[in-house]
Amino acid sequence: MKKLLFCVLVTGIVFTACKINKKTAGAVEKAGNPVFEGWYADPEGIIFDNKYWIFPTYSAKYTEQVFMDAFSSPDLINWTKHERIVDTSAVKWIWRAMWAPAIVKKDNRYFLFFGGNDIQNNNEPGGIGVAVADRPEGPYKDHIGKPLIDKIVNGAQPIDQFVFKDADGTYYMYYGGWKHCNIVKLNHDFTGIVPFDDGSFYKEVTPENYVEGPFMFMRNGKYYFMWSEGGWTGPDYSVAYAIADSPFGPFKRIDKILQQDPEVATGAGHHSVIHEPKSDKYYIVYHRRPLGETNGNHRVTCIEEMRFDEQGLIKPVKITFEGVEQNKIEK
Repeated sequence: MKKLLFCVLVTGIVFTACKINKKTAGAVEKAGNPVFEGWYADPEGIIFDNKYWIFPTYSAKYTEQVFMDAFSSPDLINWTKHERIVDTSAVKWIWRAMWAPAIVKKDNRYFLFFGGNDIQNNNEPGGIGVAVADRPEGPYKDHIGKPLIDKIVNGAQPIDQFVFKDADGTYYMYYGGWKHCNIVKLNHDFTGIVPFDDGSFYKEVTPENYVEGPFMFMRNGKYYFMWSEGGWTGPDYSVAYAIADSPFGPFKRIDKILQQDPEVATGAGHHSVIHEPKSDKYYIVYHRRPLGETNGNHRVTCIEEMRFDEQGLIKPVKITFEGVEQNKIEK
């Protein structure tokens, strides 16, 4: 596989854009895995403005995880790196472990959610924060100047948030580590959470074997809830899912659909899903660990196509070195 790297330094802008072109020797052009170079994990994949975007965690020691980069592509093959879209100079209450981004576009602004400081109890400062920008590549600024959620509720560490827009326009956030998952309802400008109809602010929706990394999408009127299982540095790290008729579940575990292949990589997990509506293709964006790697932070971002059977169940995903075929987003 040949790789050509072109970097453009733009004066006065806080990021560096680097275009990474990948081609295979065959007639069909594929992205290759990992899709871009560097140690990156917990990738949030999404489509904005006729481009694919990936927002990952910079995978390093917690005290070095103090910024985030982003990557964009028109076709899943050629990726542009946008450096340091947000860092701790903009979010001053975070001093370490800025990780697991989630992002939504609302009212022509981009809201980037993330965990910070890896708090272990309710006396430590940190939790889930949100930043805002006018462009997906930033720069982002702190939206509320403090964490959106800063306490451990129902046993769920406030990390690994995913923001989901329901069919009626309501925005929910799923989050939680330590084998517990909560759902909360966000207010209209993402400055806080509001109560459910019963007056409660937090509902636990933890499915069987849940560890962390929740993700939700809708297909044919059904709610597909996904999560990571196993240990994040171990060979058992993987992804499972459930299907429900409501964003609140109940989420009955169906099966594991993403896991390691001892001939390709270990510990495949903490994923997201991109649906490209023109082709009706679904892509699972995830991180994995190179074979033989012993450094817990050496994680790389990869993409595979995700398919469904006639009953709407997700077929097991085979992890590959080749990745996915080119799929341009037409304007």
